[in-house]
Amino acid sequence: MPRVVVTGGSGKLGRACVKDLVGHGYEVLNIDLNPPREPISAYSKIDLTDYGQVLEAMVGGINDRLSGPFDGIVHLAAIPAPGLTANSATFTNNTAASYNVFQAARQAGIRNIVFASSETVLGLPFDMPPPYAPVDEAYPPRPESAYSLGKVVDETIAAQYCRWDSELKMIGLRFSNVMYPEDYKAFPGFDANPLIRKWNLWGYIDARDGAQAIRLALESKLKGLEVFVIANADTVMKKPSAELMAEVFPKVKMQRQVNGNETLLSIGKAKKVLGYTPEHSWRKEV
Repeated sequence: MPRVVVTGGSGKLGRACVKDLVGHGYEVLNIDLNPPREPISAYSKIDLTDYGQVLEAMVGGINDRLSGPFDGIVHLAAIPAPGLTANSATFTNNTAASYNVFQAARQAGIRNIVFASSETVLGLPFDMPPPYAPVDEAYPPRPESAYSLGKVVDETIAAQYCRWDSELKMIGLRFSNVMYPEDYKAFPGFDANPLIRKWNLWGYIDARDGAQAIRLALESKLKGLEVFVIANADTVMKKPSAELMAEVFPKVKMQRQVNGNETLLSIGKAKKVLGYTPEHSWRKEV
């Protein structure tokens, strides 16, 4: 049974991740400040801004908890969005936690690391229009907040760690806005005003599909740093995507034809390289 540490396994995406991994035969140690809603895996309360605590968890030194050696790390823990606390607190907390997790994994000899980056590195909120659509991983990061800047720092650290160690795999998943089925009741209301959700090109990620992407990233044979946009296959809107772009972003170049409600956060690379195929849509839930 593969053994994996999941940081932030009690959070919104973390809960789905832990459930998916356990359901696919993984042994999971969830390290988080908050206990999980459902005790389906081992759990330990760890402050990720304290390197000693993180290292102890990674080497399996916590009594009566799942012990190492671990086969992989999934790093999801963070203050999850801009504006939830002071910018300095968001940046300091998130970058310190990521450094501690990445460095502790190196010390523990763990070379399979998947971490939560963010769609925000693409330039969200799109007050300044994107360079083209659908947006993808090809253009340089455009952080517009302290939260997003921290995610760019995470990706930069990962790139240098992989330069130092050619056998290391670090996959950054640029997740869209995470949703559960209970969140979908609000979606039909978005149609009244396309501007409400223009900030991320009307994208979202079902937590269950986010969990699928994490598992596929863990199981991939890649080496080095790779980043992937992870969104669902459709938008949050009923209006066709091409019409939305023509109405809200008329000057943005369309890189290719988009059909129907196709996502404008390109998941082409994730589909091709990871085999990612979203299985859920809000349209089946509402």
